[in-house]
Amino acid sequence: MLSDLLDDDRFFFSPWLRGQQMPAVNIKETEKNYEIDLAAPGYTKKDFKIDVDSGMLTISAEKKEESEKTEENFQRKEFSCTSFSRSFNLPENTSEEDIHARYEDGILKLRIAKKPEQQQKPKKPIAIE
Repeated sequence: MLSDLLDDDRFFFSPWLRGQQMPAVNIKETEKNYEIDLAAPGYTKKDFKIDVDSGMLTISAEKKEESEKTEENFQRKEFSCTSFSRSFNLPENTSEEDIHARYEDGILKLRIAKKPEQQQKPKKPIAIE
């Protein structure tokens, strides 16, 4: 199941993002969860957008900054914009309703709960009448 998150062929990158630096991601599977740590220093939690749609988890962020400097003979105005987007196919055993995220020390941390395993019912013999 973890291979669904790690399989490069399943990552969805928009064509305009090709060649841009993508944030590093660590993915860990535990007994009850999948944990994703995404390195994104310099952002704030309000810069992130996280969506789940039909088994596709998308993490994106955009940060805009402007500065202006005015002196006697000139005025300089600069702005920058950085953004990224990463998408992952969630394994079928995940619960889209139970995803938690927090941003701390430059790392966006997501915890995706696994669905409880359904125990198989024992075979039931059927009598022929």
